[in-house]
Amino acid sequence: MADVIDYKIIGNDMQIVEIELDPGEGVRAEAGAMMYMTSGIEMQTSSGGGLFKGFKRMIAGESFFITAFLHNGRGKGHVAFGAPYPGRVIPLDLSRLGGEFLCQKDAFLCAAQGIEIEVAFTKKIGAGLFGGEGFILQRLVGSGMAFVHAGGTIIKKELQANETLRIDTGCVVAFSTSVKYDIQFVGGFRNTLFGGEGMFFTKMTGPGTVYLQSLPFSRLADRITAASRRSK
Repeated sequence: MADVIDYKIIGNDMQIVEIELDPGEGVRAEAGAMMYMTSGIEMQTSSGGGLFKGFKRMIAGESFFITAFLHNGRGKGHVAFGAPYPGRVIPLDLSRLGGEFLCQKDAFLCAAQGIEIEVAFTKKIGAGLFGGEGFILQRLVGSGMAFVHAGGTIIKKELQANETLRIDTGCVVAFSTSVKYDIQFVGGFRNTLFGGEGMFFTKMTGPGTVYLQSLPFSRLADRITAASRRSK
C-alpha cells in the first residue's frame, strides 16, 4: 500500500505540487525535481529498486536514481516539486485508475511512497537517420497518488471502445493501460518532407483515458534551436 498523502497544486501555467506528509510518510521523485522542503524531511537517493531497475531506467534515457523524501520529524512536513520547464501538473489517483497508468518519458514528477515506477516500453524510431522521436514509457503501479507534468495546455480525452485518435508522438503525456497504442509512419513523400510535422504519429485506440499536452518540451527545444541558428 502506498502512503496516503495530501497535496496542493500551486500556480496557473507554471505549476508546482506541494506534498503534505505526516510523520513516517514519504514521497518519491525524479532526482533534481525537488524545489523546497521543511525541516524533519530527509532525502534518500537510490536506484529505485536495485541495480537492474536503475540500469533499465538509464538505458531508457532516464536518471539512474530515484530520490525518496521521508518525514522523520514531528507534526506536518512539506516538500514541493517542479518540472524543469513551464507547464502544468496532472494528479493521478491510481486507486481510481485500475492501479496502474502509463506516462511518457520525462512526464513523471513524483509519487507517494509505495508507488512503483517502472520502464514499460522503449521503441526507437528513425533515430540518427531522420531524427525520429523515441517512444519511451514509464509504468506507475500502486494504489496512491502520482503526479505527472505536461507542457502547455492539458487535454483529457475519454476514448470509447474502438474509438481511435492519431496524435503527434511528443504530445502524448499519459494514458490508461487499457488503451492500445501503435506508432505509425505518416506516409507520403511530400508529407514527410514538407508537412512540417514529425514522420511518425501515435495511434491510440480506446477504451480508456488519454492526457495530451499542447507544447511538448521537444517541440519547444526545436524552435529555440532553430531560432538561435537564424540569429547567428
